[in-house]
Amino acid sequence: MADKRSGRCLCGAVRVTVTDPEPHLNACHCSMCRRWTGLAFVTLDVPEGQIEIEGAEAVKAFTSSDWAQRCFCGICGSTLWYRLTAPGAPTDYYMAAGLLDDLSGLTLANEIYIDCKPEAFAFAGPTRQITEAEFLAMLPPPAAKE
Repeated sequence: MADKRSGRCLCGAVRVTVTDPEPHLNACHCSMCRRWTGLAFVTLDVPEGQIEIEGAEAVKAFTSSDWAQRCFCGICGSTLWYRLTAPGAPTDYYMAAGLLDDLSGLTLANEIYIDCKPEAFAFAGPTRQITEAEFLAMLPPPAAKE
């Protein structure tokens, strides 16, 4: 039987259902994520085929870099997800974990931009820690400009 988890933005205009989520959460400490969320952006990596979205008309997108887009609820402003837009990049949703109604059984596994993490931030437990340079090296190379 599939594990289905549901969630929503603060006002309920955007609702999500995730099927068989990975049990691991990720945290990004880059300056854009800190500004966007007020802290580290804690995400659940959801493959495109494992998420159902209701209320897509309320979803607004902001292109925050040459290779990524951040989405939020246009009504209440809740952070929804982050997606890579570079050609060849995964089409996963890096969904805000806080949208889910039930976070039981999920553990923090990865922290990226660890070299940008403010000293005041600390998470419990061991995590795989990836620097900014290491993360950027994992992205597909930029498309050649004509």
